[in-house]
Amino acid sequence: MNRFIGDKQFYQTVFTIAIPVMIQNAITNFVGLLDNLMVGQLGTAQMSGVAIINQLIFVFNLSIFGIVSAGSIFGTQFFGKRDFHGMRDAFRFKLIGNALICMIAMGSLYFFRDFFISLYLHGNARSLELSTALKSAEEFLLVLLFSLPFFALSQAYASSLREMGKTVVPMFASSIAVITNTLLNFLLIFGLIGFPRLGVLGAGIATLLARIVECFIIVYWVHKNATDNPFIIQAYRHFRLPKQLVKTILKKGSPLMANEILWAIGQTLIMQAYSVRGLAVIASLNIASTISNLFNIVYVALGSAVAVMIGQLLGANQPVRAKDTARKLLFFSVISCLLIGTIMFLIAPFFPEIYHTDQAVKRLASQFIAIAALCMPMYAFNHASYFVLRSGGQTFLTFLFDSVFTCFIVLPLAFLLSTHTSMSIVLVYLLCQLIELLKSAIGFRLVKSGMWIQTIVQKEY
Repeated sequence: MNRFIGDKQFYQTVFTIAIPVMIQNAITNFVGLLDNLMVGQLGTAQMSGVAIINQLIFVFNLSIFGIVSAGSIFGTQFFGKRDFHGMRDAFRFKLIGNALICMIAMGSLYFFRDFFISLYLHGNARSLELSTALKSAEEFLLVLLFSLPFFALSQAYASSLREMGKTVVPMFASSIAVITNTLLNFLLIFGLIGFPRLGVLGAGIATLLARIVECFIIVYWVHKNATDNPFIIQAYRHFRLPKQLVKTILKKGSPLMANEILWAIGQTLIMQAYSVRGLAVIASLNIASTISNLFNIVYVALGSAVAVMIGQLLGANQPVRAKDTARKLLFFSVISCLLIGTIMFLIAPFFPEIYHTDQAVKRLASQFIAIAALCMPMYAFNHASYFVLRSGGQTFLTFLFDSVFTCFIVLPLAFLLSTHTSMSIVLVYLLCQLIELLKSAIGFRLVKSGMWIQTIVQKEY
């Protein structure tokens, strides 16, 4: 068992990296839960409208994650070899890439918003419920668009801090932001203590102000403590990047960037495939994903630990320790999520009852939650495997492993079962989750092969 269980120092390192990320994600997702509940009090149509926009913004968020991830696989290894000049260039790459993604996303979502929203609305277009969902979605989106640049900037800074193992400041900034978001939600959605009752529009304004607060805290702290964060020193003096480094990042990072974008689009289209079964399905999946995200923080945070620990070991040219660490982190992630999934399964029948919505929606949500809980150890293994492969620069493999699998296996299955069979939506959802067992088998073979073990920052740029 020593091959799968680390010593005290190993787990201290894991928890030092993972716990702040868990806390940050837990607070964020708990506030997401409160947001969901508050908007849900306005009605099923309003909750569905907000859920549609969150699904579209999810594509933007993952696109930003793709850019910062491409830069971070280099930034982490640069930090491992204490090359702060290289780390600074990786940071600049993230700033430039995020700015381009912002411009594309804001333009697309503004000018084609009716088209994107209508993809999720099926049935009688003149019905009051659908028109309310459309109006709510548009209100929420038009405010949320202004939050995108602040999110993009804060992610560039936060990812560079995490490359150095500094996860507390992003956690603190996120915590303050979500507290701000929650308080403003209460005040602006329901019009408490003299504030106007704005409903869905109020939820959007609260999210925008929270993003601004989060961005300000991270950026201010990094610049105030520049000597402890050498990547920021003279980072804005110019934006010229070494051509060889850019070529290498694009070569290694393009599959990673494409992966995040295509995976997010794939997930969005899967949701769209499910939505043909009615507005109740969108609402119930929204409820299920809200509670799932709260429990998923464990394997998401452990993915961050995988990226940092293995990336630094590879950058320091310690391949044997890197492989040993990968095996132990995979085992720890699966065992942890076996326990977490059990807890989630037990609360599945009760959680949807706190929503002010139809019984049919609550019943569907309970079943979706139970399925997600049973699959959580599988999700954990796949997530950790992805970060192991990514840490060594095997970005084309991660592209095939993640987004290609989603777009060419899971998405067609979801579309065919939802639109061409009379199978219940619960069974459709279950089969679309279980198909990822094939992905687990592929991930196991790839990680075991050791083909991901390589140092990618040996050259000077």
